[in-house]
Amino acid sequence: MITVKNLFHSYSNDERYAVNDISFQVEKGEIFGFLGPSGAGKSTTQNILVGLLQLQKGEVQVAGYDVKQIKNKMFNKIGMSFEQSNVYNKMSGLENLEFYGKLFDVETREPMDLIRMVGLDGKEKIKAGEYSKGMKHRLTFARSMINNPEMWFLDEPTTGLDPAIASNIKDIIKEENEKGVTVFLTTHNMYIADELCDRVAFIVDGKIRLIDSPKQLKLKYGEKLVEVEYYRDGELRKESYSTVVEEEKNKLIEVIRGNDIQTMHTKEATLEEIFIKVTGRGLV
Repeated sequence: MITVKNLFHSYSNDERYAVNDISFQVEKGEIFGFLGPSGAGKSTTQNILVGLLQLQKGEVQVAGYDVKQIKNKMFNKIGMSFEQSNVYNKMSGLENLEFYGKLFDVETREPMDLIRMVGLDGKEKIKAGEYSKGMKHRLTFARSMINNPEMWFLDEPTTGLDPAIASNIKDIIKEENEKGVTVFLTTHNMYIADELCDRVAFIVDGKIRLIDSPKQLKLKYGEKLVEVEYYRDGELRKESYSTVVEEEKNKLIEVIRGNDIQTMHTKEATLEEIFIKVTGRGLV
């Protein structure tokens, strides 16, 4: 669904690149996470893919279209939900969706179905300018689905949402993906990426450091540990032991044999810990 080869972009039209010679592919039906801190080049790349920024150097194809020669038909196939909501404030939530749906040459979804899906039912006749930031974000997310996109671009889809609503948004993403929708997820939230993505790319300072599945990254970079809580001499103790270092494995066996075990579970590195290990950078 997406092919990117040797992509560069400079806002100053010199060799200070916001995106510096990156290449990747996104396969049909996968959720692909594009992960990195603010200023890493995530939004620049996404804006090139959806035609908001002109392609300067490199090759980019999206949904079968070359972005050097973008055709209106491409926009029938893609949906875009931006981190910064760009709704029409003088229109109601429902009017926003009805108006946007008329811009496409393909069959669109029923606006009220989308309103209910994102939990804005009862608020659909209120002007969007009176919506909270989170409500605008949900309206933007709903709008991105109205043309039944094959390729769905999501930029920080759960930012600013309370946990219950964020969980609902994640469920919607999973459901749409199960229908065959390909998702390009731009985020610095490693937890949502870990939960949703089939593969992730780590980007820092305009360069992609690696691309792999969250599972493979954990197997490759995550330290394999077992955390044990046990009583010894009436005192509750909590310790972690490596399952790959022979000496640590023997200590773990001794603890299990000689003590009253309360809890024991494996402990794997988080995607954020792996990102820091691989890139040497945090996510802020």
